Amino acid sequence: MYSYYCNCVNWPVHDVSSNGGLSDMIDNALDLTRTTLLKHVNRDQLKELEIGFGYSSHHTQGLTMAADWHISYHRSKLHGRTVYYFCYSGIEFVFTKD
Repeated sequence: MYSYYCNCVNWPVHDVSSNGGLSDMIDNALDLTRTTLLKHVNRDQLKELEIGFGYSSHHTQGLTMAADWHISYHRSKLHGRTVYYFCYSGIEFVFTKD
């Protein structure tokens, strides 16, 4: 299970452009479906992020993150280790394996 690690806004500055760091992770990412992301990440942590963004928990109550076509989902490598992340409002939210 992959746990929420960090977003790019709060990323350690020294690791943004380092070899295998954040920029390389983004540049080498593969696009995924939300369904694939959900198979790998901690859903409770993802749900907390969704609530924080203001998404509804059910489509009958408003926009859900699942229905927001502006969100993209990805898999990549961070320093040689597989990570999953999604991009919301131009910000990457990264999940890593403990």
